[in-house]
Amino acid sequence: MAEADGLQGTARRLALATIFMTITMAVLDGAIANVALPTIARDLHASPEASIWVVNAFQLAVTVSLLPFASLGEIYGYRRVYQAGLFVFTLASALCAVSNSLAMLAGVRVLQGFGASGIMSVNAALIRFVMPQRLLGRGIGWNALVVAVASAVGPTVASVILSVANWPWLFAVNVPIGVAAQAIALISLPATPRAPHSFDWLAAVLSAVMFGLLIVAITGAGHAENRLVLLGALAGAVLAAAVLVPRTLGQVAPMLPLDLFRRPIFALSSATSIASFTAQSLAYVALPFYFQDVLGRSQVATGFLMTPWPLTVAVAAPIAGRLADRYPAGILGGVGLAVLAAGLVLVVALPAHPSDFDIIWRMTVCGAGFGFFQSPNNKALLESSPRSRTGGASGVLSASRLLGQTSGAALVALAFGLAGAEGTTTAMIMAASFSALASAVSMTRLLKPA
Repeated sequence: MAEADGLQGTARRLALATIFMTITMAVLDGAIANVALPTIARDLHASPEASIWVVNAFQLAVTVSLLPFASLGEIYGYRRVYQAGLFVFTLASALCAVSNSLAMLAGVRVLQGFGASGIMSVNAALIRFVMPQRLLGRGIGWNALVVAVASAVGPTVASVILSVANWPWLFAVNVPIGVAAQAIALISLPATPRAPHSFDWLAAVLSAVMFGLLIVAITGAGHAENRLVLLGALAGAVLAAAVLVPRTLGQVAPMLPLDLFRRPIFALSSATSIASFTAQSLAYVALPFYFQDVLGRSQVATGFLMTPWPLTVAVAAPIAGRLADRYPAGILGGVGLAVLAAGLVLVVALPAHPSDFDIIWRMTVCGAGFGFFQSPNNKALLESSPRSRTGGASGVLSASRLLGQTSGAALVALAFGLAGAEGTTTAMIMAASFSALASAVSMTRLLKPA
């Protein structure tokens, strides 16, 4: 059983090693799959539109299963769910590497998404039980650093692998890493207290239907798809919520953790996360179009110009994590997101023919602002929940991020549809607006009790 105040010494370092190895693998997998889509489509004789399912199948599986896996973590222990997720992810990676059709690859990517969800759903919960309370912000900051670095180097790793091997090796490289992480996990991850309630299978199905149809509706709205399909998806999500919410209200530890949203700091931290990741996604999706279509930069140059953002996050996140152990998240997150909003406005205000330096220092400002928000916000969200409900809080943390990222990508598509050639500018203005909104929400935490 995990100590009341985390692990110590070598035990803590080994536990963090397997957590960081595994989250790196999950993040890299998403990034390298995007880069490899054209190659995969050609080799499997699939259209570019159909190949998108290699990405969508993974993301949809993650989204619909986060809360059920978080609930399983509370009931059976976070270590068990984490190890099961790692096993499934590693096995699915091997199956991806031997897939010989798009249908098989997309199907296995669903399995891989469930494995990734098992990892992501309890990632933050494990850090809470591994790190002493006084160092929790530092641990979350290190985790944010690892995620930021993995995101930054993902396209480069994919390019390096594709330069010397075929696309199946993008998935095959996960196998030895997964096996090593599993071996370390067996001897290092702490056992955690288990909740006495049973798993609610009906709530799991309703939660999956609700979030799955909601993501379909959000994504479809951004792409102006068939209105009847969109309305049907939205109606289905609302109907599932109408059944799930009353069922949830009568439970002590519900799968849809509405009990936690009664805590002001928790609710505001989740809202801050959704708005800020919406802002980040708007910028991440829109900027490559701006750099290439408006400024005429090459694909290689675009990758170079995008890199300062995640690299600066990697520098800022551990610093913010240390500061979060001493100062309120409302201030750190509010200031960081205000800086992000300012950086996005500065990007919009770029001259007609900017130099690389003009772009790089503005992207650095954006990264610094986002980095100072993330660690304190995650720490506040976790700490505002009881230790017995850490699984629910961890699931909400991941779900908030995914909901924000999906909404941001959909809004970029909507901006292009409405504004045409000015779509990138419109998307960036929207990103700055969401960041400013997130900053305001973050600051209101200073006025609320935990």
